[in-house]
Amino acid sequence: MKLECLKDKLLNVIGKATRLTNGKNLNLPILNCLFLETKDNRLIIKATNLEIGVTLEIPVKTEKNGKVAVPGDILNNLLLNLPESKNIKLEVVEDNLKIVTERNQTKIKIKNADEYPSIPESKSEPFNIPSFDFINGLKSVWYSCALSSLKPELSSVFIYTDDKQMVFAATDSFRLAEKRIKIKQSKDIGKVLIPFKNALEIARILEGENVDLSISLDKNQISLVCDNISITSRIIDGNFPDYKQIIPKEIKTDVTLLKQDFIGAFKVANVFSDKFNQVNIKVEPGKKNFEVITRNLDVGENISHVDAVFSGNDLDISFNLKYVTDCLPSIESDSLSLNFTDISRPMVIKGVGDRSFLYLVMPMNK
Repeated sequence: MKLECLKDKLLNVIGKATRLTNGKNLNLPILNCLFLETKDNRLIIKATNLEIGVTLEIPVKTEKNGKVAVPGDILNNLLLNLPESKNIKLEVVEDNLKIVTERNQTKIKIKNADEYPSIPESKSEPFNIPSFDFINGLKSVWYSCALSSLKPELSSVFIYTDDKQMVFAATDSFRLAEKRIKIKQSKDIGKVLIPFKNALEIARILEGENVDLSISLDKNQISLVCDNISITSRIIDGNFPDYKQIIPKEIKTDVTLLKQDFIGAFKVANVFSDKFNQVNIKVEPGKKNFEVITRNLDVGENISHVDAVFSGNDLDISFNLKYVTDCLPSIESDSLSLNFTDISRPMVIKGVGDRSFLYLVMPMNK
């Protein structure tokens, strides 16, 4: 292998791929490497941890085709710290990858590329969605996934189609986020569960792309392709909870307020939150009073009054502060709608005038 390419382009793809090699896999050390191969003036970079795999391509000037496996973190850290240079040359010399720039020359020990596992390709019929919309769907809900892997379906992002909408949902049983994205075609994709960590990596790899994303589904995997990026992820074989049953159908207290006012009150509340992150919300429509209250025996207490529009019954209810604020970046509207049924039922948070996002958070026991 011998090639020359733009350093910035190489650094971009190596940085994206290296994230999958950072597991320090002791049982299969080859997974700590990147697979590099030159074909027809293209450099193909592959990385996989067997849960998710990525293939990226960039144009290069090839003098000699070949393939090699090189430690991902070593190569990435080298490229990050090399002095400024426009072009970079890579060449396999005996058991080393020789990397040359205008002011630097490095050799990295390589592995046998034939030992690198293949990344499966999809054979099913694809459908398209803008990559920006798909990333937005994942980001709008993934913080609601359970961090524990005891129930894999709860530590996954659930995706399905509903008429001409792609629906993303996640829950850890304490809160639930749902995001609906409009799609051009009505296609039943079944029920797809992408593991939380894989969803995170998919979004990071596709970050900055704004093109059509081609999605294919097979029995145990999902494949996503756009331009010179191809991602294959394992999907969970399980059943996501029928969450529509827990969405309250009755509203007894409704509050509408500015999103920034709500954020401001919770920022102050966070200073005084206790070890349980408990925050009280007090609603008195008759007195036109909305309060956000936190108490900490070691620090003190705070009461923030927020201007709002009310209807319904008085209410005094507690929540996990972090669970409430996690959803706010996913809401694009300037105003929020908070819907309550009673102290034992979840609060529903939506953006005013936006039906694409829904968030439920269960109350805490006082």
